[in-house]
Amino acid sequence: MKIQLNRLNDAVHFEAKGSGNVKVHIDGSEAIGGQGLGVRPMELVLMALGSCSSLDLISILKKQRQEITDFSVEVDGERREEIPTVFTKIHILFRLTGNIDKAKAEKAAELAVKKYCSVHDMLVAGGVEVNYTLEII
Repeated sequence: MKIQLNRLNDAVHFEAKGSGNVKVHIDGSEAIGGQGLGVRPMELVLMALGSCSSLDLISILKKQRQEITDFSVEVDGERREEIPTVFTKIHILFRLTGNIDKAKAEKAAELAVKKYCSVHDMLVAGGVEVNYTLEII
């Protein structure tokens, strides 16, 4: 796996290219010259965790023939004060709407987050406490 980052201005605005022709804009905080032109690197970490676990959760539920009509996820991270300001705790909130069996969804979420999500495993190995809740509407 490989990505490419190119600086787009004389500050800290970057464009990242991953697989295919997908581009992501990344910018630093105002304290280091960021101008709000992209997501910040630590936000990308939360996005990676949320999307990694969500892809697996949806895949498992589809295999179980659960009907998902809407899906959203919120990921909230707490960081320590000392530099580097790494995450100490992260909470994932999955919101699912549809004809979904609660027991199946809870088991699927457990597998998605704790067994299949590589991002989760890297964060936990680094000492981050990661937990989640599931809301079925």
